[in-house]
Amino acid sequence: MILTAEELESLVGARTRSPHQLLGMHPLGDGSGVVVRTIQPGARKVEVVPVHEKNKPRFALKEASDAGVFEGTTSKTKSVYAYDLVVTYPDGHTRQFRDPYSFLPTLGEMDVYLFGQGNELRIYDKLGAHLRVIDGMNGTSFAVWAPNAQRVSVVGTFNNWDGRVHMMRSLGPSGIWEIFIPDIGEGALYKYEIRNLQGDVTVKTDPYGFFYEVAPKNAAIVWNSEKFRWTDADWLERRKSP
Repeated sequence: MILTAEELESLVGARTRSPHQLLGMHPLGDGSGVVVRTIQPGARKVEVVPVHEKNKPRFALKEASDAGVFEGTTSKTKSVYAYDLVVTYPDGHTRQFRDPYSFLPTLGEMDVYLFGQGNELRIYDKLGAHLRVIDGMNGTSFAVWAPNAQRVSVVGTFNNWDGRVHMMRSLGPSGIWEIFIPDIGEGALYKYEIRNLQGDVTVKTDPYGFFYEVAPKNAAIVWNSEKFRWTDADWLERRKSP
């Protein structure tokens, strides 16, 4: 195992601010290959399968913790490539999907800069849950402002509300946390699990959500707000007249 005991504990205990630095695919420090890590609670076996470059290696990961942390290396390539995870469960069924930790941030430096200035006039297009297509993959990007958090995770119906599975990336002093999760579509229920600086964990709904469960439930719902068609064009034209 390449992970140190401290790094492993930060994943198992969901305490890391930078999960993308530990999870996903990374070149080995000595240049001899690449390493892949993922958290798949309840999995029996995990394999890495190339997506675009079919000549890249397919290899198995080994269980590094009974909490579902898997790690594996290959020396057959020295460069990072797009890949799927193929997860096999004890009952024999498998699931194949792109690794959320293989994607770059969905918010850029200018987004963060304008937010910090207080000049981002369309913040509702940046924070919250947004359906996207990245590298040919349909999914949802999640972003939330939680400046006093030690760790933030997206939890929902798609990960059994388990805060270890989709820990978010901290975008530094901006206080913004984000992640892109492939295959999450319209209708998925979600909230944010937040560990504060004192170590207490709470679960909050999304203040920038477009749609919510009926009260007293309050989970946010991934929703495509752009499909709504406004019917006030005639009124807007009349309003222009003196």
